[in-house]
Amino acid sequence: MIILRIDAGFSRWDELLALILSSFAYMNDRIDPPSSALKLTVQSLAAKAEAEIAHVVIEEGVLLGCIFLRPEADCLYVGKLAVAPGAERRGIGRQLLTVAEDTARALSLPTLRLETRIELTENHAVFGRWGFEKTAENAHPGFTRTTSIEMRKRLLA
Repeated sequence: MIILRIDAGFSRWDELLALILSSFAYMNDRIDPPSSALKLTVQSLAAKAEAEIAHVVIEEGVLLGCIFLRPEADCLYVGKLAVAPGAERRGIGRQLLTVAEDTARALSLPTLRLETRIELTENHAVFGRWGFEKTAENAHPGFTRTTSIEMRKRLLA
């Protein structure tokens, strides 16, 4: 298993989009509003990878995971952390999170930040085990109820 940063030579956009959509599919009937992943296209995904720091996990030629990282003023935002269905519980997500931690340290950013939907309590628990703490509740535009929570992980130097 190898983890590679997506660069200009990456060409597997259809596969990456399929990985994200299949990884996020379990939430389609559980969250409201729908996941922003459903709006991704091959073109918007390539643009996202160019604007952010993206990595993929590959094993025997198969894409098994990805992570997108966006530097912010005081933290590194973790987005589109995806693991292929059937490849869960192999430590892929944790390895990608280690990449995020290393990237944050290299950029002198002391904290990782992510958002997860309020309905996905199992995700809250996983991120909690990985050292994240809930720091805010948010509502998507047009909603009066909480639709997501923000979680942060403070990194040691």
